[in-house]
Amino acid sequence: MQFGNTNKPTGIRRVFLAFNNTLKGFWWMCRNEAAFKQEVTLTLVLTCVTFFLDISFVEQAILISTLLGVLLVETINTAIEAVVDRIGLEIHPLSGLAKDLGSAAVFLSLTITFFVWGAILWT
Repeated sequence: MQFGNTNKPTGIRRVFLAFNNTLKGFWWMCRNEAAFKQEVTLTLVLTCVTFFLDISFVEQAILISTLLGVLLVETINTAIEAVVDRIGLEIHPLSGLAKDLGSAAVFLSLTITFFVWGAILWT
């Protein structure tokens, strides 16, 4: 027994279409989300900085991963906001809570990044 749409693309075509959707989402974020633009800029600058630090490859990978983690959480936060706004623009406590929790997640990802960078650069 099969569920869902059985006419979905498969194989390399599915991978190509999924990657195309990824690019559309990324470019939308770059054009429309000020915080994401700032975080992308910070990620690019700090990634370049890691190449000039006297750290191991693993430490460099950890530093860059924390930066990418911030972008990941910011993207999820924006997706949550989009869904909440799609449901309705009226003020509702649960809508506000969803947006506040997404914002808190971004803050936590930034805090983790700060502490990891501090720990690696301190030693």
